[in-house]
Amino acid sequence: MNGRKVKEACGIFGIAAKESTNVYGKIYYGLFALQHRGQESAGIATSKIDTDNTNNRDNTNNRDNTNKSIKIEIVKDMGIVPEALRSKFIEGNIGIGHVRYSTTGSSSVENSQPIQIKCGEEIFAIAHNGNIINTEEIRQKLKGATFLTTTDSEVIANLIAHNYAINKNFLESIKLSMNEIVGSYCLVILYKNKVIAVRDPKGFRPLVIGKNEEGEICIASETCALDAIGFSYIRDVEPGEIFVVECISKKENHITFSGFENNTQNQNYSQNDNNKISSLKISSSTYSLLKDKISYCMFEYVYFARADSAINGASIYQIRKDLGKILASESYVDADIVIPVPDSGITAAIGYAEWCIENHKRIGYSEGLMKNRYSGRTFILPNQADREKELCTKLNPIKTEIEGKRIILIDDSIVRGTTIKRIIKILRDKGAKEVHIRVSCPPIKFPCKFGIDMQTAKEFIASDNSVDEIAALIGADSLQYISMEGLVRAIGTKNLCDACLTGISPVIEKQMKLSE
Repeated sequence: MNGRKVKEACGIFGIAAKESTNVYGKIYYGLFALQHRGQESAGIATSKIDTDNTNNRDNTNNRDNTNKSIKIEIVKDMGIVPEALRSKFIEGNIGIGHVRYSTTGSSSVENSQPIQIKCGEEIFAIAHNGNIINTEEIRQKLKGATFLTTTDSEVIANLIAHNYAINKNFLESIKLSMNEIVGSYCLVILYKNKVIAVRDPKGFRPLVIGKNEEGEICIASETCALDAIGFSYIRDVEPGEIFVVECISKKENHITFSGFENNTQNQNYSQNDNNKISSLKISSSTYSLLKDKISYCMFEYVYFARADSAINGASIYQIRKDLGKILASESYVDADIVIPVPDSGITAAIGYAEWCIENHKRIGYSEGLMKNRYSGRTFILPNQADREKELCTKLNPIKTEIEGKRIILIDDSIVRGTTIKRIIKILRDKGAKEVHIRVSCPPIKFPCKFGIDMQTAKEFIASDNSVDEIAALIGADSLQYISMEGLVRAIGTKNLCDACLTGISPVIEKQMKLSE
């Protein structure tokens, strides 16, 4: 990603385990696997559930009941996971976790998550990934609420609490809140003996479900977090779905999980000798005036998700390789080597080089730029001198791979163009004969409202420059982007949010106040 570090909202994680298990370590390592999604703060919330004394079944009035209150403990701090959670530990057999980038609200410990909210006589904790765009409207509705942070996540939490005060049914309160929220959101919620996952009706952000051999269930932003703790992928949380994992009975070696089935009038719980998971599915056909066309964020596939993850059933690594192959087929240029901008351009560059080999082009793959793996996080630095110093620290050219070569340099996208311009200069200073830029994402021209930190069109070099003009501005011998058709073909679905490319939003704010 060039020009500045485009930031995604967050990574979230939730888990439910048998009573004798402490889940803190699994949440910690799950969040560590999601570190690429958020590096400003990290936090964990847990509860310890005594399933022998838990009874949440009330088939007569659909109200939530427990024999005793549940205590939620939270630890969180600024920094990456090892910094924020160093020397911290809390007990519990169910819990949720969060790593954060700020898209709304300042970068401060007050805005770190999970956050805890009082809900009548109960409490719950919530962690959120995404960005809602009608926060002010909801704040106006919740005039009596006390807001301790500046995040839209707290707005969602207070809206759920507000609806609970009216109907006294927690899941119904989530559903009612979803009717009012406009934008992108994936949620994990810790409430009583439940871990609840929620995904917005358009499915902007990914959310997956996993299970291990002990029957424990977890929810995570990406499958790489499941792999990190030895869980197997079950499926994605579907767009518009409320997925519930509940600890309801104690067995010899495991705990039974169950949830809410769609269209059961009384939302009865069902038990089975086997571990069971189910969900309350919100029907998208009755949920949006725009008929809830699914709109997966195309940037998850191109850039944000880890290459070893699968989201919405698709391998990110394979998609990025295909992006590179299609890019090569659309914009091949005669050269000596293909070099990626590490790390985001590596997989597409491998695909580009593979296409060259398959089509008998005398061109190979090379690591012409070496990234310092210990250079730390990337921040937007205040002046040009600092940015150039940071780039020299993070990327070092390998002269023997560059000198006298015609280079195809692959990256996933260009934002302002300042970083790619400096990289081109570095390559030329090391003796590159030609530098041809190929980009595995079409030109970014418009701001994103749904959880990516691209807030103004002014920062996009492609917003008012042609491809040839951009090539001249950055000092490239040539520049080509993948086509929109190529992007869709590689991802394998047209159900994408590409508003940052086209300016056409999948959400029309005046129409998107969801209603039953």
